[in-house]
Amino acid sequence: MHLALFLSFSGSHLAGWRHPLAGQGDPFDIARYQRIAAQAEAAKLDMLFVADKLSIDDIYGGTFEAAVRLRPAIHVEPLTLLSALAVSTSRIGLGATISTSYSEPYHAARMFASIDHFSGGRAAWNAVTSVNDGEARNFSREEHLGHAERYERAAEFIDVVRLLWDTWEEDAIAPDKAAARYSDPARIHYADHRGKWFQVKGPLGAVRPPQGHPVLIQAGVSGAFQQLAAQGAEVIFPVQSTLEKARAFYADFKAQVVAAGRAPDSVKVLPGIVPIIADTDEEALQLEAELDALIDPEAGLSFMSGSMNYDLSVHPIDGPVPDIRDRIRGSKGRFDVVLKDAMDRGLTLGELGRSYAKGLAFAKFVGSPRTVADQMERWVAERGADGFVVMPPYMPGGAERFLEGVVPELQRRGLFRTEYEGTTLREHLGLERPGNRFDADFLAAAAE
Repeated sequence: MHLALFLSFSGSHLAGWRHPLAGQGDPFDIARYQRIAAQAEAAKLDMLFVADKLSIDDIYGGTFEAAVRLRPAIHVEPLTLLSALAVSTSRIGLGATISTSYSEPYHAARMFASIDHFSGGRAAWNAVTSVNDGEARNFSREEHLGHAERYERAAEFIDVVRLLWDTWEEDAIAPDKAAARYSDPARIHYADHRGKWFQVKGPLGAVRPPQGHPVLIQAGVSGAFQQLAAQGAEVIFPVQSTLEKARAFYADFKAQVVAAGRAPDSVKVLPGIVPIIADTDEEALQLEAELDALIDPEAGLSFMSGSMNYDLSVHPIDGPVPDIRDRIRGSKGRFDVVLKDAMDRGLTLGELGRSYAKGLAFAKFVGSPRTVADQMERWVAERGADGFVVMPPYMPGGAERFLEGVVPELQRRGLFRTEYEGTTLREHLGLERPGNRFDADFLAAAAE
């Protein structure tokens, strides 16, 4: 199986930062991240994954008060972080988020090309469409793009980035001091893209990345997401709460990949999981109970409001969960499921906030290292996943328990590598290196 570590300051349980096992300190302490990265690399994980949001959540109650009071709400800029990790690691992949709604293709192409060069071919781009009006207001807009618009923009954005990565052919640079020629102009190309959302001439001010294209990650579950991801994603990061749901999603999505003319294994499905690990199953259940007892329901509700782009504070916290699925303007596919499940269970809004804070609707695997490995093995064996994005509930200890306990158990079972066999992230994931659309051989093959 393939494994990515979700690298964050405080973990994925919204009260995890309060537990005695959780570390404190400075969220910008680079040495902390470098230590975790070194541990993940020693465990031979495929990659580190850094998420991002371009605002501090202020949808709940129209203010950031709940977000900053109840949980660490700081977002370390991911490409800056990866630059530091690129020089402190040597083999593990490095994935980070850049929004297709609040960036430009040229910026994204140049930054990820640079990270791929600095790391020797280990970069991955998590292309997201962003979620809320708070982000829009930091980029001179009053409100976030609509669901269909932002996916249309994302499709064109991704295509332009990949085009820019191709504007330099592999052997374009061939310095010849005697001839006064540094590079061959015939092997450098304009992009000349003119579309609905972007007009980009190129060429890129960086040579083609070592991987050809850094690996493309996309996160989501909605129909629009699946349609876009089936066309071009190489890793997807979906939210699945149960094996039954994961199996259904996996089968349907892989069928869409095949329908798009791609091999099913050309996209790795890595759902997020929140592992709560202790020496025994009983101790793990006790740890889970301790974490859950620390939750303030508004921590979950403020997070949900930011993700849905809908203010849940307008509804009574002790009242039933309202059916607002047609008013979600943010992460729709994920919260259609969350809200329906809560209404079916008869939860109050406060109970939903507490439930969501336990693991952000991702599957929780609770138990000893052996028990957690059992669950992971079953999900992969029963075709619910190709691997996982591991989202520790608290940091750094939650990550360490997984790396030092679960990974060796998976290795003993022959389910995970004991050594890296390649040097690039594409090699770790078993993904082909893409051809260059300006290369003569590529053009000839495409013509056939």
